[in-house]
Amino acid sequence: MSEDPFAQFKQRQREIWSFFAPIETFTTPPAAALVRFANVQRGQRVLDVGTGTGVVAITAARQGAQVTGLDLTPALLSRARENASIAELELTWREGDAEALPFPDASFDVVLSQFGHMFAPRAELATSELLRVLKPGGTLAFSTWPPEHFIGRFFALTARYAPPPPPGISPPPAWGDVNTVRQRLGAAVKDLTFDRGTMFINVLSLQHYVKMVEATVGPARALAESGDAETLKRYRAELTSLAASYFENNALRQDYLITRAIKN
Repeated sequence: MSEDPFAQFKQRQREIWSFFAPIETFTTPPAAALVRFANVQRGQRVLDVGTGTGVVAITAARQGAQVTGLDLTPALLSRARENASIAELELTWREGDAEALPFPDASFDVVLSQFGHMFAPRAELATSELLRVLKPGGTLAFSTWPPEHFIGRFFALTARYAPPPPPGISPPPAWGDVNTVRQRLGAAVKDLTFDRGTMFINVLSLQHYVKMVEATVGPARALAESGDAETLKRYRAELTSLAASYFENNALRQDYLITRAIKN
């Protein structure tokens, strides 16, 4: 038996997030915003944590950076390799855990994460690892979902219907709260800067959105696979009601936080 009490939780994450690839259509524009916000330069060594299908990593590589993309989910890394091949770019891809990055100290000039490291179950370990592999004077930049906006509320809603996670897991949207980010990064960084962005999901109806989310977004897919019919009916009704406030002109608005800091 594994000594890590979170090993089973992480294995389940690998499984439920393996269907996320179609969402890259919508995460590609925010990837460009993150790379621009981080001021990625030619020749820099860049790590993209929670790379998923590689949209941030490939965007950074197009700037001339030497990029490594890391993700917990092999299926998403397979898609990332395919995307890099289509773009005719050479990147390094690694399967790995944000809580135990497989790189030496001070390996990278820039560490990025778009809606990725926030899902590591223990925020303190992920924070320590992101900073450990970053060079002094290097840039840490990430995009996260604030708890008060749609996706943060979506995760809170889904969690109410899902089985409780193991004790000690940090809620992912906490990374979208500026005060929490300040506390977690603390004195390890300087020049902490925040900005906001918006991602639009183009869908024909709220019902289309719910169906898409249940097919692609890890926690919602897990609920759809395991929930009974009556539970799913209530969940879908609540999600539809929540999404209605953000839906206009065949697009669903999703606001996010962007953070940038320099390591001391």
